[in-house]
Amino acid sequence: MPWGILEDRHMSLVPGTIILADQSDVPEEYRNINRDLLKHGTGKNSHIILAPQPSDSPNDPLNWPTWRKDLILVIVGLSAGVVGAYGPMISPGFVEIAAALNVSINTLSQATAWVILLIGLSLFIFNPLAKKIGRRPVYIMSSIIMLTGSIWGSLAKDYNSFLGSRVWSGVGMAPYEVLVQCTIADIYYVHQRATRIAIWNMFLLCGISGGALIAGYIIEDQGWQWTLIWCAIIFGILLPLVILFVPETAYRRQGYEQQLAARGATTTQDAKTETSEKKDASSEQESARVETVETGVTTEPKESFLQSLRLWSGIYTDTPLWKIFLRPCVIFFYPAVLWAFLLYGVTLTWIVVFSVVNAVIFTAPPYNFSVSETGLISLSPFILTFVGEVVSGPLNDWVCLYLSKKNRGIYEPEFRLPPIIISFLVGVVGFFGFGATIHFQTHWSGPVLCFGLANMSLALSNASVFGYVIDSHKELSEEAFVAINARNLLTFGLTYFVNDWLARDGVLAVFNVLGTIFIVVNVLTIPLWIYGKRIRGYIARNKALYKFMHED
Repeated sequence: MPWGILEDRHMSLVPGTIILADQSDVPEEYRNINRDLLKHGTGKNSHIILAPQPSDSPNDPLNWPTWRKDLILVIVGLSAGVVGAYGPMISPGFVEIAAALNVSINTLSQATAWVILLIGLSLFIFNPLAKKIGRRPVYIMSSIIMLTGSIWGSLAKDYNSFLGSRVWSGVGMAPYEVLVQCTIADIYYVHQRATRIAIWNMFLLCGISGGALIAGYIIEDQGWQWTLIWCAIIFGILLPLVILFVPETAYRRQGYEQQLAARGATTTQDAKTETSEKKDASSEQESARVETVETGVTTEPKESFLQSLRLWSGIYTDTPLWKIFLRPCVIFFYPAVLWAFLLYGVTLTWIVVFSVVNAVIFTAPPYNFSVSETGLISLSPFILTFVGEVVSGPLNDWVCLYLSKKNRGIYEPEFRLPPIIISFLVGVVGFFGFGATIHFQTHWSGPVLCFGLANMSLALSNASVFGYVIDSHKELSEEAFVAINARNLLTFGLTYFVNDWLARDGVLAVFNVLGTIFIVVNVLTIPLWIYGKRIRGYIARNKALYKFMHED
């Protein structure tokens, strides 16, 4: 294997390894696959073998027209954007809101911490439900909770009621932190996913930064309650769109590896029969081909629009709920998932720290910003996050296709990892630079730019992180994302006491620690690049683990 990736010594076709580019110099172990039975892309992607292989059913989400898939992505992406804004949008007005509710700033910041905690805990409820009954009912429930939580928060008259509304909303925020990635895996092919993941992350991260940007002016001109009223209005618009235009995307189809194995076995058997009498060989070959073609073909009438509006359309796994509930705890220790938890979790947690401390830092000397000016700080991460997401998805897909071509048409999930180098360099400047510029009291443009670069780092890395996990453990994507988003527990712990830590040790010390940890978790990408394929092979060969983690 080129570029330092170690081959598995026991399996010729490791889960996650895919024949992506249709070339004549494919290694020997893959040449028994009949290419005529594999479906290819269209247009400029006509040379790409589709992965996963779609069935022939018009109801298979992989067969839906691109405009329908992208419409679903835009609707759930917009919802995710508002969810992203919901947590940090009150941060520019921390001082004003704390005074209105008669609590300290540290107590108010703990309300954000509780929201984050509830997101992490709720994932363990919604994940089994989404796996069992599908994505659609969970999306609808989440949107209803967010709508009612926003209304409740806007009417709160004291801190306890306000905290209750935030906790209730935290329950509804959870699905949009996990299920969107799973929906992307449901409806898009491998070569399309990184761009769509980047689009979803653009909505989410721009919501996180843009929400605070807009909220500063809303709090100053209309009052802090109106931040929640506007959220209620937006969710009131998005809820009908979810009901009407986000159908169920979970679908039971034969696995891609199973289809390849079945068709490969047929081709090999055909080759062996060539030494037999020609008439018998011809008959056997034709029979085998018919059987193979029928494997994975699902003939069923196309669903009408009214049928797609059903809240619930069936059970999508026979696995009991208790087993689905425990799987995230097991998959958390898969090296790919643990790496994603550390890289994504640490970076996002550190960024949440910005939203908690910005109001304290920038409303005090030497900056003395107003509420609206504090909100304007988020313009930097908003712009740089947008740029990062626009660049990261296409770049990641291009790198994967380029390396697959150089690798004789074989795609490895590890090909998602090289762009991490860029996000690493940007993040180092962002985290260390923020602490240094605040400590030495530079012009406000210094820390504001570093704040944006830290956010850009997350935007650049997400296509690699989520793309790698999806491609390595597609069947367990829901469980994997629940495990990754256990980072909410890490975020809860840090945001709960970060203001006290900041007051005790100072900005420079705090962000030097955060920057150092950021470097450590990024360096873990190197062993994953080298040993990732062997790890995937080891996990696939562990029969007890495979039996517990995969569908009954």
